[in-house]
Amino acid sequence: MRILLAEDDPMIASALTQQLVDDAYVVEVVADGKTALDFARHGAFDVFLLDLGLPGLDGIDVLRSLRAGDDGDRGPVVIVMTARGAVAQKVVGLDAGADDYLVKPFAYEELHARLRAVGRRGSPHATAVLRAGAIALDEAMATATGHEGISVPLTRRELALLRALIRRPGVVLSRDQLESQVYGSEVEIESNAIDFIIKRLRGKLGADCIRNVRGLGWMIPRGR
Repeated sequence: MRILLAEDDPMIASALTQQLVDDAYVVEVVADGKTALDFARHGAFDVFLLDLGLPGLDGIDVLRSLRAGDDGDRGPVVIVMTARGAVAQKVVGLDAGADDYLVKPFAYEELHARLRAVGRRGSPHATAVLRAGAIALDEAMATATGHEGISVPLTRRELALLRALIRRPGVVLSRDQLESQVYGSEVEIESNAIDFIIKRLRGKLGADCIRNVRGLGWMIPRGR
């Protein structure tokens, strides 16, 4: 599960990120409202953990902007995390489009339970099977089918990388973009980590499943 954490307190962000990473979530951290909105709109996250007291753009405004112009894809599940605990404030957050509301301070176990609940019901914007060219990705089962038509299991990082590419067929994603999708922002990454994951995926799905565009990055072709 990919999580976007919008929290401007570095100590809270660091501690929460470490707990989430320890529980095998991929986390991207942002510290201001405008960046949070941009990432939530374009980053293909499953869950958005949103502090309301963000600099630059208040969390409620971020939430309203994210939910505005709903075209059937509401974006990530939004769990508000805030010290604004009055009933009226909760009503404002939920009416603005939040799916859940946690009042600080809260126990991490409570947040983790709510994330597990999201995982059981699936993200509202997720597609069960994603397809591009000869590749089919079943996110729920963490399996993929390649040129030979054989379903193969994927590791968590193989799944994250393939998902990033297959959601944007024909678009070249850079090493930095793929590292962000696979590892988040709080993990020290070896320089050739993405190359190793792509090599494994090619071994499972076929040498041509992921194409390299020299000097730019990698892509999955739109068609066969």
